[in-house]
Parts: sequence; structure tokens; C-alpha cells
Amino acid sequence: MNATSWLLLLYSLPTNRNTERVAVWRRLKKIGAVQIKTSTYLLPDQPAQYEQFQWLAKQIRDYGGDSTLVRAQEIEGLTKDNVISLFNAARDKEYSQLRRSLQSFIPRRKKLDTELAAVELERLIRQFRELRQVDFFDSARGHDVAMLLRRAEGPRRSRQSEVLDAKQYRGKTWLTRPRPEIDRVGSAWLISKFIDPKAKFVFAPSAQAVPDTIPFDMLDAEFSHHGNNCTFETLTKRFAISD
Repeated sequence: MNATSWLLLLYSLPTNRNTERVAVWRRLKKIGAVQIKTSTYLLPDQPAQYEQFQWLAKQIRDYGGDSTLVRAQEIEGLTKDNVISLFNAARDKEYSQLRRSLQSFIPRRKKLDTELAAVELERLIRQFRELRQVDFFDSARGHDVAMLLRRAEGPRRSRQSEVLDAKQYRGKTWLTRPRPEIDRVGSAWLISKFIDPKAKFVFAPSAQAVPDTIPFDMLDAEFSHHGNNCTFETLTKRFAISD
């Protein structure tokens, strides 16, 4: 999302409205708003978010409180990058909680009753989808959780057994996410060493951001996590690398 302005909701509730206060807090959390001051919350200025804040502002007034909705292009003391960092930090915390749940589920899945496993997996998938809806600035942690979710879902029928010819992948531009960690670093080395000695590497938050590239270790990429294989292992198997 390329936000150029922001929505601020300022509100107050009577001190004896504790139940309503909790209801407002839960709604703010659900729609992905972040707090910048006491009773001041922030969302990117987009039509869907504006409608959500409008609805919540009315609900606060119905509770006997006061609410003001403000549109601002700048917030004193906060740069655009600062604001985006606030949103990503909030999403990272929520993704981390989901990641722990997935890491607990994956080793237990085979021991669970099939129906119970399906119910728990569906709950985890639903939580992930809800988080993605409020992940306005494409948190890197979200991609990590997405690939972990793929592991939880189990292997899919795909081209993963097909061995590829490295000659068809030479002189290419390879795309991965910013701030590479060990799997991406190792995969880049593997690509340069055994697949594409003249490989050029670029970074972007999504595969769609840079056309005509080969994405790896990214959501929905062919060369990524599949089943129990990390990206490095996927590349090794797809190109039959044995050295």
C-alpha cells in the first residue's frame, strides 16, 4: 500500500463504560489500527479504512462518548517511515504469535485425528488471512508465516518432481525479499554456484513488484518452501544438484 495520507481517530468514553471501552479496543485491533497517543489511533487513508473508522466513530458516540475523525498528510514528530514501522511492528508481533501456533501444530498434525487436524488448520489459515487483510505495508514476517503455513498444509501436487535444466536459467535476474536470512543467502549462493553463474539479484517485497525476474523464497514462488523442504532444498532437488 502506498499511503500518502493518514486517518486519525481521536475518542473518549465515560469512565464507567468499561465494557464499551473493551469493545472499541477489540474493534481497533481487528481493523489493524495502531495507537500513537492515548485514545488516538491511526490507519492509512484508504476508502475501506475510512469507512471502518466512520463506523467506529459513530459507535463510540452511541456509547455516550466523543469521537473525531481527522485526515492528515503529515503527523508532527513522525515521518512516513516511522508510521509504516509502527504498523509493521504491530503486525510482526501478531505474526509471531501465529508462527508459534504453527510451529506447535506441524509436529502434532500426524498424531491428531484427521477431522481435528483439519479444524485446527482451518483456524490457523483464517487467522493468517485476517492478518494479511490488515498487513497494509507487507511485513516481511508475513511471508515467513505464509511459507510455514504451506508446510502445515502439507505437500501439494505440483511440478516439484520435475528436474530442470540449469542452462535454461542462465543470465537471469533473480528476485527475493529484502533483508535476507540464512535460507535466502544460502539459496543465492547455490544459484550463483550451480545454476546461474551470471545471476543478478534484486530485492522487492513481492514477486509482482519486479516483472521478468525469477522469484525465490517468496510467497507463491516456484522456488520456495514446499512441504518440509526449505528454498535451498527445493532448488537442490529441482536442479538435481549433488555436489
